[in-house]
Amino acid sequence: MSTPTTRRRSPAPEQETSMTQETAIRSTAQAAPTGGAVGLRVSGVDKVYPTRRGEVRALSGIDLEVARGEFVSLVGRSGCGKTTLLRILSGLLAPSAGLVEAGGRPAWAAGRRDDAVFAEFGLVFQEANLFPWFTITDNVALPLKLRGVPRAERRARAAELCATVGLGGFEDSYPRELSGGMRQRAAIARALACDPSVLLMDEPFGALDALTRDRMNLELQQIHAVSGATVVFVTHSIPEAVFLADRVVLLTPRPGRIRSVTAIDLPRPRSAATETTPEFGALVAGLRTELDRED
Repeated sequence: MSTPTTRRRSPAPEQETSMTQETAIRSTAQAAPTGGAVGLRVSGVDKVYPTRRGEVRALSGIDLEVARGEFVSLVGRSGCGKTTLLRILSGLLAPSAGLVEAGGRPAWAAGRRDDAVFAEFGLVFQEANLFPWFTITDNVALPLKLRGVPRAERRARAAELCATVGLGGFEDSYPRELSGGMRQRAAIARALACDPSVLLMDEPFGALDALTRDRMNLELQQIHAVSGATVVFVTHSIPEAVFLADRVVLLTPRPGRIRSVTAIDLPRPRSAATETTPEFGALVAGLRTELDRED
């Protein structure tokens, strides 16, 4: 198994030799940035699926730390285990081996999850999955209703979140009356309803058109800045990963292993102009080159 590398930015061709020597001596590719408290940690995580024709190893030896408040993007080929890793982090899937911690607390013990650990997690899927018979307010407030929060309090919180994600004025609308991008905003607002410390997002903008996707990326950046949540974001788009993240984690094809962890040292807040800079282009090109090496 190759050792994951950490890069501050993608090297130019003439820098490849010196950059290889530089990354070879770094031993903390998977660690959270120095000085940041750890929000999530996975150590030696494997995931194996039994099938009629034998075992399928989806993940192997995953070691990763994510600092509190950090935004980490997961990228890789289809089938490399990005969603599997996210489902393990979210408590929807138990690891076959290894340790998962949130805020220093083990999330799994003897194959059983600690629900208290996941109480502060929010999850956003590729589809909005809103209840069509609920208004946007009722959809956003649903997690609070399930926790027994009084009606007036949860509706006030829903109104606040609708304003945060740009849905002010649409609180009484039904999902069928909104565009795909607006429904995804509602899904994000719902995930934020209980003020999560960790937000896990599985290709939430994958089904949107390019213009809407770009706008949602700008809005997600603002939401992250306001909420301060730790975010793990799965995407197939390398430019999207670079634009949003503090670090980009590249997974190998099955079994999924961490090939590299790239720090994104682009100033925030980022705008559409960020994507035109040489620094952004170099980071995207470097990650694409690494991905192509898997072919």
